[in-house]
Amino acid sequence: MLSKRKEKILKQMATNNSVIVTDKLEEALNSCLASFPDDKLFLVVDDKSDRFCLPLICDTLRIEKFKKIVIPSGEENKILSSVEKIWLFLSKRGADRKSLVVNLGGGMVTDLGSFAASTFKRGVQYVNIPTTMLAQVDASVGGKTGFNFNGLKNEIGVINQPLQVIIDTRFLETLDHENFISGYAEMIKHGLIHSQDHLTELMNFDLLKPDYSLLQGMISRSVLIKNYFVAKDPTEKNIRKALNFGHTVGHAFESYSLKSANPLLHGHAVAYGMITELYLSRLRSGFPDGNMHFLSKWIMSIYGKFRITTDDYAELYELMGHDKKNEGRRINFTLIKSVGEVEINKDCTKNQIFEALDYFRELNNI
Repeated sequence: MLSKRKEKILKQMATNNSVIVTDKLEEALNSCLASFPDDKLFLVVDDKSDRFCLPLICDTLRIEKFKKIVIPSGEENKILSSVEKIWLFLSKRGADRKSLVVNLGGGMVTDLGSFAASTFKRGVQYVNIPTTMLAQVDASVGGKTGFNFNGLKNEIGVINQPLQVIIDTRFLETLDHENFISGYAEMIKHGLIHSQDHLTELMNFDLLKPDYSLLQGMISRSVLIKNYFVAKDPTEKNIRKALNFGHTVGHAFESYSLKSANPLLHGHAVAYGMITELYLSRLRSGFPDGNMHFLSKWIMSIYGKFRITTDDYAELYELMGHDKKNEGRRINFTLIKSVGEVEINKDCTKNQIFEALDYFRELNNI
């Protein structure tokens, strides 16, 4: 658990009060809906959240008044045509600048629905109710919206803050283990870039038998850490880039895996990206060698193996070159000097990146 002093600092820095972690979701949502008339309420869900999650809030006042669109689930549907479906739905059902869009689902739903709302009629207000671990601690928080394009992860999007994000850990009980730990990777990242205290509690948590009451506090602390960086740098010009740790390589792994029959979940890709970037952190930022090996093996013990060969390096390197964080021909990384000590805009040579991929590949072969 974070020390009281650190948690107080986080709360002071995370001045965005739009994120609520609660076990009284209905009450929080009803309060949010109060200023919107019945005919201005719109709901975006995917088929899974419609089936498993919407029933959990069916007692919410006026939920039956929402005009609802259901989009197909899955990362392969996080594309422009899905956004167009939402735009068309909003247009045909009479949405305007005074409407409210509520996105109920995982990161795919919150990213797509948020982007559609942010761009429809130059922007309508939206609320995110994230139902997966990944969405609760990452995708729905911070105002990043968008969709995949041209085979690249989140290539098109805007930064636009939601009216509110309402987080309820009850939804997490509907997740299978792989989706649960996918979101957990982002919490691990938050510990690595900000707090040894948070990292330690994550390492001590039983992922096979989750204690959801304990998890609620952990998610609150993880969200506070993300909001700390977002509040200091809303448009990602500087320190908010700390949140990209593990993502330059992770997004390359994820995009590369989309060609396979079993594409990586986002959190798994980020976990593998963190292992690779821990090695780069040792090369470029002096991260302790022993700590790197210990953390890499711990992360791999959770996420299993993702095998690559030297023949894959060139394509992975090219995918890293398309990352949005790059400047010109430089491939930019967020690296860590120690747990909680971040260095942004660290460029690495091709040889250093290939050396880090060697480390990851060899760790997979042990």
